[in-house]
Amino acid sequence: MGDLSIRVGDLNFSARWEPEAPITTEAIRRLLPIRNSLIHCRWSGEGCWIPFGDLDTGVGFENHTSHPAPGDVIIYTGSLSECEILIAYGGVSFSSKVGQLAGNHFATITQGREQLREMGRRVLWQGAQEIVIEERP
Repeated sequence: MGDLSIRVGDLNFSARWEPEAPITTEAIRRLLPIRNSLIHCRWSGEGCWIPFGDLDTGVGFENHTSHPAPGDVIIYTGSLSECEILIAYGGVSFSSKVGQLAGNHFATITQGREQLREMGRRVLWQGAQEIVIEERP
C-alpha cells in the first residue's frame, strides 16, 4: 500500500496510512482519487474539512478520536452529522451543531507539516481551496 499525496492549492503534503484503521483505509481507498473543495471548520477549531453529505462509507468507529493532532486526517462516517474528512492544522475539538463527534484517524501527514498553518490560514482567509488526495504507488 502506497502513501497518500495531498495537494491543497499549491501546497503539497505526504501522508501515511494508519495501521490501526484498516477498515477505514479500505473505504477511503475506494473513494480515491478525491477531488473536492477544502473549507474551514465551523465548530471544531483549527481544522479544514471536505463535506460529503450523506455518503455512506459502510464503516463504523475505528481508531476514532475527537481531538486529532495537527497533521491527523480523520473521517466522520455520518449519523449525527454529515460525512466528512477533516485535516487538523492546530487545536481541534471535533464537533458539529449537535455536539461533539469522533472521527476515524486513518492517515497522518508526514511531509509538509510545516505548511499546515499556511493551509489553515489560506482556507480561513481566502476561502475554499481545491484539494486532491491520491494514493502513491
